[in-house]
Amino acid sequence: MAEALSTPILDTIKSPADLRRLPEAQLQPLAREIREFLLDSLSKCGGHFAASLGAVELTIALHYIFNTPDDRLVWDVGHQAYVHKILTGRRDRLLTIRQWGGLAPFPRRDESEYDAFGVGHSSTSISAALGMAIAASRLGTGRRAVAIIGDGGMTAGLAFEALNHAGDLGSNLLVILNDNNMSISPNVGALSNRFAQILSGKLYTTVRKTGKKVLSKMPPAWELARRAEEHIKGLIVPGTLFEEFGFNYIGPVDGHDLPTLLETIRNLKRLEGPQLLHVITKKGKGYAPAEADPVKYHAVTPFDPKQGMVASKKPSRPKYSDVFSDWVCDMAARDPRLVAITPAMREGSGLVRFEKEFPERYFDVAIAEQHSVAVAAGMACDGLKPVVAIYSTFLQRGYDQLIHDVVTQSLPVLFAIDRAGLVGGDGPTHNGVYDLSYLRCLPGMVVMAPADENECRQMLYTGFQLNQPAAVRYPRGSGPGVPVQAEMTALPLGKSESRRKGRRIAILAFGAMVPAAQEAGEALDATVVNMRFVKPIDEDAILRHALEHEFLFTVEDNMVQGGAGSAVNEVLAANGVLQRAYNYGIPDRLIQHGEREDMLRDAGLTAEGLLAFVRERVNAAGQAAKSA
Repeated sequence: MAEALSTPILDTIKSPADLRRLPEAQLQPLAREIREFLLDSLSKCGGHFAASLGAVELTIALHYIFNTPDDRLVWDVGHQAYVHKILTGRRDRLLTIRQWGGLAPFPRRDESEYDAFGVGHSSTSISAALGMAIAASRLGTGRRAVAIIGDGGMTAGLAFEALNHAGDLGSNLLVILNDNNMSISPNVGALSNRFAQILSGKLYTTVRKTGKKVLSKMPPAWELARRAEEHIKGLIVPGTLFEEFGFNYIGPVDGHDLPTLLETIRNLKRLEGPQLLHVITKKGKGYAPAEADPVKYHAVTPFDPKQGMVASKKPSRPKYSDVFSDWVCDMAARDPRLVAITPAMREGSGLVRFEKEFPERYFDVAIAEQHSVAVAAGMACDGLKPVVAIYSTFLQRGYDQLIHDVVTQSLPVLFAIDRAGLVGGDGPTHNGVYDLSYLRCLPGMVVMAPADENECRQMLYTGFQLNQPAAVRYPRGSGPGVPVQAEMTALPLGKSESRRKGRRIAILAFGAMVPAAQEAGEALDATVVNMRFVKPIDEDAILRHALEHEFLFTVEDNMVQGGAGSAVNEVLAANGVLQRAYNYGIPDRLIQHGEREDMLRDAGLTAEGLLAFVRERVNAAGQAAKSA
């Protein structure tokens, strides 16, 4: 029988106010209890694990020093915010995180007053916290704003835009760079920690400001002093870049040394103007397997803490990302012009094998979605054939570059868009339910949606052969189990495929909804068409089925507004066809987090949901005809 978890200190904390009543001597034992609680909980329910373990002491220190929720803590992305949720009254619900009706995976304003800003995509924290700092100044509230951003989030241009603006304004803003991509190096020890305390202390700050004021009246002396200060700080801390942005750089500090963290943050709270604290933490801290392999333990499914994460059996059906992985390697072997680009999603997008086999043709541009699209455009200009592997929700961030740099110049860039449709536990910020709407309006863009695994492979090949922008969007997880053919064959551009011949009713299905449409079609004796292409859409097939059937239904895993169904409506309207046409897809609301099956059920995107929708419309039309 498993030993009961003992967390006597944590048990006394229902809010940060309780935390702030603890003596400092109890904070380190509290950190140990929180790690044990995280391991016990997340090994049962899954969730973002390694980053949470690494941010324990930092989270304790922030809530201990700052008067939350009045002072604002803005977490970047939210992978590291589980401890924040535990300390802010949500400990008892942690086992429900990422589940239907449970705790959100990231901070959400409507979940807790302690969640100052809702997040999901990275690198927004500094901008948001700066906005709050400006509001505090304008309204005279006196509250402090703190942005906590990881080293990965700092690779995005948005973070540097915010730093530049904050430094220019001189706002009272604290940015904490949680650097967890490296182990704690030798220079992050007693000397470095002491240096950080000195730099953040009142005496150093006063001397620094006074010296600047005096020396600024003597330009040569001021320039000499400024260069000397930069040189000295550059020898000990890597802060020159942030100083150039107008921030007072402090660190690096050992993020697991609570006394140093507390003293440094306490000092920084008293300082005016933009401050940046560089904290070194270790992902997976306190759990050896996660420390050794933080990527593997970034987001976990339930596991035995004694055994760690055991490799699961390979699924009988390949995931769509596996289909892409095989295709991009096979295609690269054929065509030396192919290059693959990803914005920091190597594992998720299926490029691990490609990096190993074609390292010189693999480009991870970090969390810089805009750059990933623009650099692809530049490559295409000079003879390469770029393939951008990107999640649907992340392509939204590169949309301007897609229009301005790729589409406007009609460049042959292929977008392999993963995680289209409803994705699961990450919820609304990660649902890829807008891409058909925002892609099909772009001139010259080819947009494809595969119904199965083999069609995905053939569509990727089709798009790669074109001399224009193209996109293949496919869902998370596995398809219906159609065998994938090694041979690659280009599909006829803009042509659909009939899956079933029926009467009265025609269902025009797009992508992942084809299997559900086929199941509903059997019950209705309806015609079912796999549309394949959202753009160019098969106008001939649409008009033919409108002529041959009383009712047309479209179904897609995209928002109904402006989606593939809207494209069908436009064809009918342009040709003066008065037809009973109904569109079925994601309703006009946010679908919340949970298992993908829960989300599909909530949106009605199942065979049963589609069947009910069709019958209701057909019956209503029949009743209206009788009444007439």
